[in-house]
Amino acid sequence: MKKSLVVLAAGMGSRYGGLKQMDPVGPSGEFILDYSVYDALQAGFDRIVFVVRRDIEATFREVLGDRIGRHVETAYVCQEMTTGLQDYPPSVGRQKPWGTGHATLVSREAVDGPFAVINADDFYGRETFMLLGAFLKESADDPSRYAMAGFALRSTVTEHGTVARGICQASNNLLTSIVEHTAIKATGEQFYSEGAGETFSGDSIVSLNTWALKPSIFATLQAEFTEFLTISGHEPKAEFFLPTVIDRMITSGQATVEVLPTPCTWFGTTYAEDKVRVVEAIARLVAEGCYPDDLWK
Repeated sequence: MKKSLVVLAAGMGSRYGGLKQMDPVGPSGEFILDYSVYDALQAGFDRIVFVVRRDIEATFREVLGDRIGRHVETAYVCQEMTTGLQDYPPSVGRQKPWGTGHATLVSREAVDGPFAVINADDFYGRETFMLLGAFLKESADDPSRYAMAGFALRSTVTEHGTVARGICQASNNLLTSIVEHTAIKATGEQFYSEGAGETFSGDSIVSLNTWALKPSIFATLQAEFTEFLTISGHEPKAEFFLPTVIDRMITSGQATVEVLPTPCTWFGTTYAEDKVRVVEAIARLVAEGCYPDDLWK
């Protein structure tokens, strides 16, 4: 049974202003997702599933198939606005995919065992993948036992604008609730959610969409997506969030989610201005010997 890493790479990059999933940041033209896949292989993952949009699939296959595909089994799944809608018509004027919950749902055709989910444009650090991989190996026989890599909020923000983060509550290392906040801004040691009007501590545990899951989640995702379409399908910008579904599964007793605190510091390309920091951080890691100059040589 393969241990898969599902890479969500179908986002539009509206805040970034371009296709940030394939924006080079490494010394040999590597993308952030190259480093995530490299770290995942060190952690024992043996299959990579890329969830992409149809309009960028050919480019992904050409570029990633040539370098990553030589080292690990890969699969590509397209997230389209019509995938899984059955007879439900998408809202007029909608241009973006349905969100992380829908992206994870469409990956089911390429997943047949325990799997992890990450974003394509976030750098998580090798220890994060080690934690996810070890959990999936240890819990493989329990279909309702999930996990989440937990980051400290202060290590996941950017000075260039707001970020979307799932604010988590936990007890005895088990996630008890997660609430998605789409616009958190850091001002010194204050972390303010513009949409909710709440302030959070920098020590707050957040989700960066870094999950260890089992195929049991797919039936719930399908049922929840159908309900989401009934309520919000007419809205051109409504999103079906994976953390929201997982929060409901916790509340209903369908699943337990262990919080795996990671010591790693996040960096990513939420905004175009973030790229300088990412390039500098990757260069430091290469200089320190954490990664080779040419990742896939």
